[in-house]
Amino acid sequence: MTLRIFDTVPDFEQDSTLGRFHFYDWLGSSWGVLFSHPKDFTPVCTTELGEVAKLIPEFSKRDVKVVGLSVDSVESHDAWSDDIAETQGVALNFPLIADHDRKVATLLDLIHPNASDTNTVRTVLVVDPAKKLRLTLTYPASTGRNFSEILRTIDSLQLTDRHKVATPANWQDGDDVIILPSLDDDAARQLFPDGWTTLKPYLRTVSQPTSD
Repeated sequence: MTLRIFDTVPDFEQDSTLGRFHFYDWLGSSWGVLFSHPKDFTPVCTTELGEVAKLIPEFSKRDVKVVGLSVDSVESHDAWSDDIAETQGVALNFPLIADHDRKVATLLDLIHPNASDTNTVRTVLVVDPAKKLRLTLTYPASTGRNFSEILRTIDSLQLTDRHKVATPANWQDGDDVIILPSLDDDAARQLFPDGWTTLKPYLRTVSQPTSD
């Protein structure tokens, strides 16, 4: 199946480094990031898994759980974990799905024949607590993923879910945001009583709202 933004990400069960992995049970009421890599013992992905392990406290602050996936076995994942700890200076602290029969890769459309008939592409899926797909990114094998950007995007998704705003280009947490064009000025005044800056009738910027 091909997943699109706001599609429901299907449930699945598969082996993992933490035993049998049931996606919906694991996710619970949290946000989730599932990221796939082509296979174990690849150099770029070794650095990526180390980076994610270092960033787990940042994901946890946002109530985001992280899981990796490739088509290799649990035994292979365990051996690779030793290499990651040795070379990246941090032990893995999140599960790796062992999709040895490619069941999950097929379900989530993570095998792209133009790249490889057998290995998963390097994709990131961000899933919200309602199990809806909110972001998908697919990277080429030669380019390491930017997990700071993924955290930035999650910050934007969580903020804009709570408030009637959008985030502009290059937005960082704490920057001004954009009032949704669907709000007329009267409605906006109820939500943003301290006012805003009107650049165009459809482009009104306001200080980032505080969390509820």
